[in-house]
Amino acid sequence: MFNKTEEKIIELLNSLASSFILVYKTIISCFMKPFETNLVIYQMVGIGLRSLPVTILTSFSVGMVLALQAGYSAMYVFNEPLYVGTIVTFSIIKELGPVLTATVITGRVGAAITAELGTMKVTEQIDALYTLGTNPVKYLAVPRFLACITMIPILATIANIFGVVGGFVVSRYKLDIPSTVYWTDTLDFLKIDDFFHGFIKSVFFAAIIAFVAIYKGFGTKGGAEGVGKATTQAVVTTLVLILVIDYFLSALLVALRIG
Repeated sequence: MFNKTEEKIIELLNSLASSFILVYKTIISCFMKPFETNLVIYQMVGIGLRSLPVTILTSFSVGMVLALQAGYSAMYVFNEPLYVGTIVTFSIIKELGPVLTATVITGRVGAAITAELGTMKVTEQIDALYTLGTNPVKYLAVPRFLACITMIPILATIANIFGVVGGFVVSRYKLDIPSTVYWTDTLDFLKIDDFFHGFIKSVFFAAIIAFVAIYKGFGTKGGAEGVGKATTQAVVTTLVLILVIDYFLSALLVALRIG
């Protein structure tokens, strides 16, 4: 029993060490020539532009639901749908926008990165890059990392906008709240720090998505079955890390008076 526990601990420590080494190599390689601009742009299109429809739909729907629930809850307590715009805006911009965007991107992009790199690993294409004198981290990891930390915060910002608009649609046409009241509640209490609260979170979430997907992809073993396992592990690990780190980021940003 002790031997199995010891092996698990050693395996965990080895995984942590390998992941930190990969993070270090990826960040250092971002500043090394040559710069693979075309690869970065290609990944930005795949990660950002092609994820835009599902991101907008998700955020818009959540904004609508949030406004509906907030409005009816306020009517139950105050007999009037008070401060619906404030509740929707702060909930979306500071919390739901970044988290939901990261969740959607994890399922769509994180899984795809892991599967793609994992397939290259098990078919020995990554080993072939070493043989040809090409650095796989520079050629494969860096473009995906740069694309993630660039596009995911932009997607989160767009998600914020459509989430607030979704709340407005329900407030105006379902709860009969005048447009001026909703937008006054939205803008009167909103500060630039509140925007940066969510924006900073989205940058950290983007880095988590990229690094976990790349690490699991590079570490894939066992053929097609291994690719499936690596993809599942990448998605689950990323979602857990996002939800756990979200609290600590929120506490830190509040302590720093950012939002």
